[in-house]
Amino acid sequence: MNEKPIVGITMGDPAGNGPEITVKALAHEELYDRCCPIVVGDAKMIEQAARFVGRPDIRIHRCQKVEDALFAPGTIDVLHLELIPDAASFSIGKVSAEGGNAAFQCVKKVIELALAGEVDATCTNALNKEAMNMALEQDHGKHSDGYTHFDGHTEIYAAYTNTKKYTMMLAHHDLRVVHVSTHVSLREACERVKKARVLEVIEIADKACRDMGIENPRVAVAGLNPHCGENGLFGTEELEEIGPAIKEAKEKGINAIGPIPPDSVFSEALGGWYDIVVCMYHDQGHIPLKTVGFVYDREAQSWKAVEGVNVTLGLPIIRTSVDHGTGFALAGKGTSNELSLVNAIDYAVCMAKGRK
Repeated sequence: MNEKPIVGITMGDPAGNGPEITVKALAHEELYDRCCPIVVGDAKMIEQAARFVGRPDIRIHRCQKVEDALFAPGTIDVLHLELIPDAASFSIGKVSAEGGNAAFQCVKKVIELALAGEVDATCTNALNKEAMNMALEQDHGKHSDGYTHFDGHTEIYAAYTNTKKYTMMLAHHDLRVVHVSTHVSLREACERVKKARVLEVIEIADKACRDMGIENPRVAVAGLNPHCGENGLFGTEELEEIGPAIKEAKEKGINAIGPIPPDSVFSEALGGWYDIVVCMYHDQGHIPLKTVGFVYDREAQSWKAVEGVNVTLGLPIIRTSVDHGTGFALAGKGTSNELSLVNAIDYAVCMAKGRK
């Protein structure tokens, strides 16, 4: 058992589908052959979720500490945090400060466990940013060490691990993208395309691939402007910022390639030309990943697949996540697809083994 990484999994916002897909994911018995999963959350919400998905047979084992866990198929270990006083009266599918606080406290706890070495990797279910920040503002920093706002998971992890240089990676199997900027306006995103930051993300991308066992990563760097600016005709960022960053990365021994026109780089990456793509802003990377990972079945009128993994790079601990939202509209129905969470757990396992 000690050879298998221990993965701490947050339940996400309890008003969403996080608890349900957690139960569904951990109902896969073969998952326990690859890792030792433990959920960080309110056991009452996980018990309720087991009923929602039609798996009342699964035992929910409350733990006070990680070493209490059984790590046995058919049992879901939950590091219990008393967050929701009454599960029966808690409103599913609605934004609330109570749900936002619960999600935040789970993230804070799993980071603490990882920094203490009690878990080898962390994996997060989705939280609702509005609900979380509503809770933080009402809390006035009393239980969040003075913080009253976070843009999302990535910023929480950066704050609580004291990390200054980090970025988001999205992955769908071997298609991987990292971002120069994420949760900012498009106008500000363009302003953030600076040589130092682009170089920083290229270096982080190269290291991430090496951590996953890729010996000589091929790091593609997307341009910002149409046709990479056409030598300054449609913009000069490629000439003044992106190109110089690639040149310096090459001088450091990184196999950086580009800048490559954004309308072709992802097709080439899907074709196996590159191991990872450095993107200049949020949607440049998110749209291609979700296009291939989120598959809707028109005839069945349901999601056939919701795949994709979100990884925060540059941290002293491992953090992976589902690449979808809280699914408030689906909460309580038991129909949510757990594939993204299973993939995120597997990525966490891969990275944990790589670090060891």
